[in-house]
Amino acid sequence: MSHSSLYTNSNCCSNQQPTRALWIALTLTCIFTVVEFAGGWLTNSLALMADAGHMLTDAAALGLSLFALRFAARPATARKTYGFQRVEILAALVNGVTLVLISLVIFYEAYERLFSPPVVKSGPMLAIACGGLAINLLCASALHGSHSTNLNVRGALLHVIGDALGSVGAIVAGILMLTKGWYLADPLISFGVGLLILYNSWRLVKDSVDILLEGTPAHIDLETVHGALNSVEGVESIHDLHIWTLTSGIHAMSCHAVVCGNDDRHQILEQLSEIVRRRFKIDHTTIQLEEVSLRHQENHSCHECATS
Repeated sequence: MSHSSLYTNSNCCSNQQPTRALWIALTLTCIFTVVEFAGGWLTNSLALMADAGHMLTDAAALGLSLFALRFAARPATARKTYGFQRVEILAALVNGVTLVLISLVIFYEAYERLFSPPVVKSGPMLAIACGGLAINLLCASALHGSHSTNLNVRGALLHVIGDALGSVGAIVAGILMLTKGWYLADPLISFGVGLLILYNSWRLVKDSVDILLEGTPAHIDLETVHGALNSVEGVESIHDLHIWTLTSGIHAMSCHAVVCGNDDRHQILEQLSEIVRRRFKIDHTTIQLEEVSLRHQENHSCHECATS
């Protein structure tokens, strides 16, 4: 049996860059949340107050992401042999669900404003909204380098992007209200922003749930892997093939390979492991070799159980 250890946290060092990015984003978000709340109160802008509330949830999401990264770096234990890396996926799921709830709140508030658009001090509101967009762009820039390899950071980035879209909507609404006095722009733009947030958050929730259910990674075709392993000389068949994701960018595979008794098992095992590592980029593998005769006995036993 070949087994590459799953009991160590190989991504401890890789967490340093996401952690720094999250700290930068969290600091900027917390500072401007206070500014936007104050600005919304002084200008009587419900849009700014709502966007400040969104930024407050961003701060909570960023804090949760930081906690998850630090917790995931803890070493594996005898009771948690895979370590705590999946805390990142749980945090991503919570962030995704929170984004869905935020989009629903935006829809509700926008619906209410359709019938009674508030009068807003458009000039100061526009200035504060532009400042909010600048802060969100800085946060997104800090997080962008790590989002493709870390689902947890991707969740935090989606929060920031959603808030940036809210700021863009507030800017467009502010311009329309300032130049044309059209206060209906605020709820209409809010609907569009809510739809974009809902779309991105649904994808995040779907990816997180898929990992927690140990689904096959989207970029890997199980049949292709099966065919590649089955093509190795000396392998009669492959069964009980499973491929799943431990956490962002870390995949694992296990399978049983039925081999002929006269073949070099060590060579077969090396070839199987090499295919999985080189071609499919899966470093954590468990491959169990079985004799043809043993496989036939298992099938015979299963048939007797089914007919008894």
